[in-house]
Amino acid sequence: MKRLIFLSAFLLFISSEQFSQPVSNAFDFNPYFSGGLQAGYNGGLGFQATATMSNFAQDFPVSLRASVGYTFLNPGNPLDARRIFINDNTNGTPEKDGYAWDLRLDFIVRTNILTNNSSLYFGPRYSMFTGNFNFIGGNEFFSVTSNQFGLGGGIETAFRINHRLNFVISAGADYFFDNNLAGHDTEYSPDGEDINPRNYTYDDADDAINQPKVVVRLMTGINYFF
Repeated sequence: MKRLIFLSAFLLFISSEQFSQPVSNAFDFNPYFSGGLQAGYNGGLGFQATATMSNFAQDFPVSLRASVGYTFLNPGNPLDARRIFINDNTNGTPEKDGYAWDLRLDFIVRTNILTNNSSLYFGPRYSMFTGNFNFIGGNEFFSVTSNQFGLGGGIETAFRINHRLNFVISAGADYFFDNNLAGHDTEYSPDGEDINPRNYTYDDADDAINQPKVVVRLMTGINYFF
C-alpha cells in the first residue's frame, strides 16, 4: 500500500512538472502586419498602397504583400489611335491622357545583397489601362482600354525611422502579356479575333497605344508596422 501511495505521488509530481512547462514553441510566434504608401516612377508618375503580412507561419521565410497602384501614363499617338479605331479624319486639336490601375501580389524574401534590411520580391500582376483621346474642334472623344496579366519582381531596402516606421526604396520591373485593345466599337485581339476592325491589325493598334509592356519601377515610401 505504501508503495502504491509513493508511486501515485511520484506520477502526480511528474505530471505537474510536465504541465507547468511552457507550451511548445511551435505556436510561440505572432504574425505582424504593415501598411505602406509609395510614390515614384512606374512607367509614369505612380502611387501605390501596400499591406504586408509576415511571420504568419513558424520558420516560414516568405512574407506576403498585396498592393494597389495608380499611374499616370502617356496613352499613345492620338492621330494613329483615331485612324485605327474610328476614322481617317484629321480635324481638331488632339489632347490625350492615360492612366492604369494595377493590382499585385508579392512574395518577399529577406536578403543581404544590399544591406541587412534588404528583400527580394516577385509575383503576379494585373493592369487595367485606359487611354483617353479628345479632338478639340473635331467633336471626337474616345477611350482605348486594355486589361492585362503580368509578372514582376525587384529588390527593396528599408531604413528604420523608429520602432514602427521604415523608409523604403524599391526598384524592379514588371512584364505584362498582350491582351485585347478596345476603343469605340472596335476591338483588336492578339489572336486575330478582332471585332469590327478597320483595315488594320492588332500590331498596328499596339504600336499606336502605349499599354503597359515592360515597365521599370523606382519607388520610395514608408511602411508602418502595427
